[in-house]
Amino acid sequence: MRIAEITTPDLRLLHRKTESLTHHPLLSEIELFIQQSECISKDHPLPQALPTSLRQSLTRLSQLAPFPSNSFKLTIWKLSFRLWNACVDLSNTATLQSSKSSAESIANLRHAAADMLFLARDVTGVPSPTIKSSLFYHRTGLVWHSLKKFDLASNCFERATEILSKIDIAKISDAGERKLFLDLNLARSRTAWEISDRNLAVTLLNRAKNMLFGSPDHYKSLSNQFLAFGKSALSRDDDDCSLNDALRLMNEALDLCEKGLGTAKTREDTMEFTSMRTKTLRFISAVHLQKGEYESVIKCVKVLRNGCSGGNGSDGADQHASLPVLAMKAWLGLRRHSEAEKELRGMVGNKDIPEAVWVSAVEAYFEVVGTAGAETAKGVFLGLLGRCHVSAKAALRVAYRVLGESRGGDSGSKIRANVVAQLVSDERVVALFAGEAVTKERKAIHSVLWNSASDHFRAKDFETSAEMFEKSMLYIPHDIENRVFRAKGFRVLCLCYLGLSQLDRAHEYIEEAEKLEPNIACSFLKFKIYLQKKDHSYAIGQIDAMTSCLDFSPYFLSLSAHEAISCQALPVAVASLSKFLSFYVSGKTMPTTEVMVFRTLVTILTQDIGNETEALNFMLQAQSRASKLGTECFFGTGETGKREQNWFAVSSWNLGSRCGNAKKYELCGEFCRLASEFYGYMDTGESGETTMMICRSLIYSVTAMIALEKQNKSTLTETQVKLAAELLVRAGKIMSSSLSDGKDCMMEQELIFMYTLLAYDIHGRLNNSAFQLLVVKTFAGSKSCNYNYLLQLGIFASQSPRSNSDVSTFALNECLSAMIASASPDYPTIALIIRKLIAISSIHRGDTDDEEAIQKMYKQAYRIMVGLKEGEYPTDEGKWLAMTAWNRAALPVRLGQIEAAKKWLSIGLEIAEKVSGMDTYRACMEDFLAGFETKVSSAAAEKM
Repeated sequence: MRIAEITTPDLRLLHRKTESLTHHPLLSEIELFIQQSECISKDHPLPQALPTSLRQSLTRLSQLAPFPSNSFKLTIWKLSFRLWNACVDLSNTATLQSSKSSAESIANLRHAAADMLFLARDVTGVPSPTIKSSLFYHRTGLVWHSLKKFDLASNCFERATEILSKIDIAKISDAGERKLFLDLNLARSRTAWEISDRNLAVTLLNRAKNMLFGSPDHYKSLSNQFLAFGKSALSRDDDDCSLNDALRLMNEALDLCEKGLGTAKTREDTMEFTSMRTKTLRFISAVHLQKGEYESVIKCVKVLRNGCSGGNGSDGADQHASLPVLAMKAWLGLRRHSEAEKELRGMVGNKDIPEAVWVSAVEAYFEVVGTAGAETAKGVFLGLLGRCHVSAKAALRVAYRVLGESRGGDSGSKIRANVVAQLVSDERVVALFAGEAVTKERKAIHSVLWNSASDHFRAKDFETSAEMFEKSMLYIPHDIENRVFRAKGFRVLCLCYLGLSQLDRAHEYIEEAEKLEPNIACSFLKFKIYLQKKDHSYAIGQIDAMTSCLDFSPYFLSLSAHEAISCQALPVAVASLSKFLSFYVSGKTMPTTEVMVFRTLVTILTQDIGNETEALNFMLQAQSRASKLGTECFFGTGETGKREQNWFAVSSWNLGSRCGNAKKYELCGEFCRLASEFYGYMDTGESGETTMMICRSLIYSVTAMIALEKQNKSTLTETQVKLAAELLVRAGKIMSSSLSDGKDCMMEQELIFMYTLLAYDIHGRLNNSAFQLLVVKTFAGSKSCNYNYLLQLGIFASQSPRSNSDVSTFALNECLSAMIASASPDYPTIALIIRKLIAISSIHRGDTDDEEAIQKMYKQAYRIMVGLKEGEYPTDEGKWLAMTAWNRAALPVRLGQIEAAKKWLSIGLEIAEKVSGMDTYRACMEDFLAGFETKVSSAAAEKM
């Protein structure tokens, strides 16, 4: 306000009278500064040094006090008025209003104008100079307050208060001057409040109660200030001290409203006081609510709703939008949820309640009541939706609040999710999110629903998860840009129904997803569906479909195999891993090692009996890849590589053993041969056990070949015989090396015997009789040899289709010598060996030497019998020896070979004498022998 608007006509006349007075040089200097301020414009900005220079001139001017004349003081007043008016004009300049530094400079000029007026405050001829001087300080303080320079504002207000303190307020009759006293106290109080001097601020307000003068306007101003301080204390923090301060200040405001009603003289004043009283009561209710004094809140709300009379009129019931919220929260605090629900539902019929208020009320209600209030929250929202326009943002807030921070897995979160699902599926709610204007809100509600569904999915609540995912699909537009999002939604729905084992529905969703975005994820999910349907043929076909996808990765074949294994679909797992193996040949980077895939395949196939042939094929492939790539490249290095090699070697051996026990000799032979190859990769010459396993595998492989020959009643081909011979050569080298190193004690006796027997058989097929005899002699000279093995070798060599008399004779003789030399000879076996030797010699007899050899065997048998107890030597064998020896004399007798005949007859008789039960035979023999000798003697005499 310009100073001309607050000066009187007499003062303006006085200004004109003093214009002719001679100015003091200092006043001229000040006037020059004022002229500069009056000339400031857009083209001539405010000099930064002007306030400082002016302040320096005022300092010098103050040193001239007391001033020489009243006219001098009037000149100062005039200059002050001009400076003030210039400041008003400057403040109204838009270019200066935007600059904080300019505003502070103008405030400094105002302050200078007030100080000038204060220097000449005792001027005469000016009405109420003290009031006007304090008014300058009051308005300058208000400017400093607006600029948040509270220390300067406080100085101005204190100077104005000091000036007015000399005036007796009771003698003031002018309403404007009375208003100045009140306004100054209120302004000073506000500044004290801003600098956190609350005690002073409240003290000044209480002091202002003496400056009301029965004016309704004064009561309004003071009441509003008490209320403003109460609101400030309420919003600052919620500790008990601040809340108590807020309540005390608001009660003061309420008291002033009550008293102000008594001073109201117009209807407008009465209505204004009533409105202020109602507003204050609402804030008092809010304070009680924050303090947890819920009964007091209810009382305040009832008072406001019922209305009350006061002063010179009456007011009706308050229907402010905050009352239902306050009442609802108070009822919630009192645990009276039914009353709170009534308040919340009552808001549906109140069209004056803003959207933000009822959304906040729904949030507050649900926060306290929780899951039990989910249905109420939904009902309130849908009720509001039916009576007024509701924004998408409000629907989003309600859905988010009802879902809360639950993460699925409990009954409460499931109930809340179901309620939200019903809410967001309502056509009216879906319509709120239609259009480009609510794109942000639509994405947000989709994210809220999606995240909730994900939480329930992780908690394995697939039913709730599927429902929430389905509802989230309502908020994905059906356009090209969102095809990927819709496809993703269909895929997760497929997963949910897979979890629920609703396979047909899962298949429908994945078909829809594949139409929108055909990729490896869709193909893999279809594979899972076929697996769970146990449709193995379709699942195997889907493996080929996966490899044709543009974003295919071999990793999915590994994943498919794991899925098939978990579903016990072993043929599908084998098909998947077989396809997986084909990618290793191309040299691509793979997610797992090739040897691990082979190992997994063999493990799967060997779980059930009957898959040995397939397992053998993969074992052969693994051995081929190891030979091609090298053991370190295929199996790996270090301990890992050793473990892999050992696994394949042991697995081959075990499978060979299993097939051998099942009489699958062909597979047994192949597995044992493979075992020798895998053990060969491990053989470094340091481990004798590994070497022995190679030897054992080779021997068992040949054993299986011969067993297969007998099983099929066929004959080994020449190629097979040569292969067997090669395997035995390898085994023989290992065995010879061990025997030469003195390690034959480490080898199994049975293994050496098997090798000897097999070598004899195979080399017999190759007509290598010399090697046959050599290998048997080598075995006989080893520490592993015993008479039982020699007996078996002798019998086998004598009875096999490719018999070898030299080998059988050698073996049986060695066996006989060993048995006779034992401490407790096994005479039945000795008798058997003697019979065998006699039989072999008889069959292969060719000359006199052979005849003598046979006689030696009979004589050896006789010597063995000598000294034995009756029956210790088998009687039947003894009888056989006696009878065959006697019968062998028949031919020489007929041929007239007297000496030969006598030898056989004598041998037979000697043996018969040692065999019990041959008394009759022996008597006949003796008679025949005596007669034969007489006859021979007679014949000899005749010749003479």
